[in-house]
Amino acid sequence: MPLIERSSFPGAPRWQFNGHLQTLAPGILRRVKGIDYQRERIETPDGDFLDLDWLLHGNPRLVILTHGLEGSSAGQYIRGTARHFVQNGWDALAWNCRSCSGEMNRRFRMYHHGDTEDIDTVVRHTLETGRYETVVLVGYSMGGNITMKYFGTKGADLAPQIKAGVAFSSPCDIAAGSDALDRWDNYIYKKRFMAFLERKMHLKNQQFPGKLDVSKLKDVRRWHDFDEWFSAPICGYASAAEFHRNASAKNFLAGIRVPTLLVNAVNDPILTPECFPTEIAETHPYFYFELSPGGGHCGFRARGDRESSWSERRALEFCETQIMRI
Repeated sequence: MPLIERSSFPGAPRWQFNGHLQTLAPGILRRVKGIDYQRERIETPDGDFLDLDWLLHGNPRLVILTHGLEGSSAGQYIRGTARHFVQNGWDALAWNCRSCSGEMNRRFRMYHHGDTEDIDTVVRHTLETGRYETVVLVGYSMGGNITMKYFGTKGADLAPQIKAGVAFSSPCDIAAGSDALDRWDNYIYKKRFMAFLERKMHLKNQQFPGKLDVSKLKDVRRWHDFDEWFSAPICGYASAAEFHRNASAKNFLAGIRVPTLLVNAVNDPILTPECFPTEIAETHPYFYFELSPGGGHCGFRARGDRESSWSERRALEFCETQIMRI
């Protein structure tokens, strides 16, 4: 069964001796060069827009990349994955969730961990180009959760061109991940996320006066408070509990019908054991789970890494192995 008993992650550099360093150092120190995206803006069925950043090289294989919370196509882990796939004979598409491409989206609703409508719009658009025989999806953190939920909800109705998917550092249990962010040792991550999100709440309030009570921002103490007062209503849910339940990919893994790999690190600061779906992988024919001994959150820089990171190599390896088996 697809429970990977032994991770191939070789270990982080010795000076990155804990999950926090393995999370922060790659994002701060790494600069992926040689990426020249071609941007395309597409319209969504509900009258909004999505910005897509392409690396086009005329290849018949495409990787679609989905970023994490308050990330974008400019993230080093996204750029690095795009470059590694392109160097190995793929085209790459890094799409930006609503409000994440440098411009606020038009509609009241934004994006969230369980939003599969927009990724479906992106997939449909890429397939309508007629350029690709083979498509794989790779997502990091929130993007991994979106990818897995998308596969789980589509099930056997997934487009036949989609052959595999990979998720890294994914909080597939949203409630547990939210609670983890409230821990004192995760203050730096929570503060950073909240700074970006609070700014967006004020911008949304300017766009749609009266639909949000931004005065409550000063009363947010727990991540649950933010989800109850802001995430849930913006995303169309009645409560944080309903939002967490419907957004968590863990609740939809049973429906996956293409090979899908989830890699989470045991020392990821913002994941908990609830985000390690070992039992599901033990009996699922398509869902693979790999618990890495290190890597932090979206880090996965291994000893000796220069150009690519271990996660980028692991994603390509998994996808190409599964394609060869078809």
